[in-house]
Amino acid sequence: MSTQTEPLRLACDTHTHTIFSRHAYSTIEENVRTAAERGIELLGSTDHFSDMLYLQRDIRNYQYYNNYRVWPREWHGVKLLHGAEADIVNLHGDLYGADDVFATSIDGTPVEPISMQDYVFRRCDYVVASVHNKWFARNATIGQATDMYVCALEHPKVLTLGHSGRSGIRYDIDTVLEAARVNHKLIEINEYSFTHVEKSHEMCLEILERCAETNTPIAVNTDSHISAEIGDFRYVPKLLEEMHFPRELIATRSADAFLDALRAAHIAPAEECEPIPGL
Repeated sequence: MSTQTEPLRLACDTHTHTIFSRHAYSTIEENVRTAAERGIELLGSTDHFSDMLYLQRDIRNYQYYNNYRVWPREWHGVKLLHGAEADIVNLHGDLYGADDVFATSIDGTPVEPISMQDYVFRRCDYVVASVHNKWFARNATIGQATDMYVCALEHPKVLTLGHSGRSGIRYDIDTVLEAARVNHKLIEINEYSFTHVEKSHEMCLEILERCAETNTPIAVNTDSHISAEIGDFRYVPKLLEEMHFPRELIATRSADAFLDALRAAHIAPAEECEPIPGL
């Protein structure tokens, strides 16, 4: 039985990227093998769903997501979840791909019209919602930015608000954390934000402190873009221990805890994919 005196161990990494993201460098199996070697119980693969990938919003460019069904749910002893990191694209909190509607499949066969977002999300177990191109929010008020993040958290497929401390957009933290609690969603504490982006430290720490004070659940992830970084938590666990962060609020402390968080958020399971063991 775990006690607070034992070293904190994070057994999940639920925001990671494969070579599909184009500025990442490893295959899904390379990521899974590294996760297994490092004792990670559950890996979530969340490639970018964003304008960062392709100039043309063509459904064929995103068929990668449509074939998630072929991924083993248990691979090299690691539970494997399908996801996407979807860009928040405006101050309304809308996510990428909602307005792009297609009426043909990847081979040109006529199908019922479907948005590119629905086409991708229906195969996902969950979505991480993040801001990357913050140009649209350059003149946003704190209130507008707050509403943006609240709306993103209310999307039925979103489980995690990704690296909001690194995006450089100021918002009312307590209001967003309240929305996360009400909707049973997670606030991400991103290892990359601490180890690679020094200018984001102050805001990330403020978010983390308020999560502890308001009992808001978090997901600690590497945001790895190469297999060598999968499960490589060098900074955040030490920080959590130093501040005596409540372990029961860390959804990525174990596979069971993360699946409990997914269940609590009432997110519809991925269509036509094998059920998630334990969910």
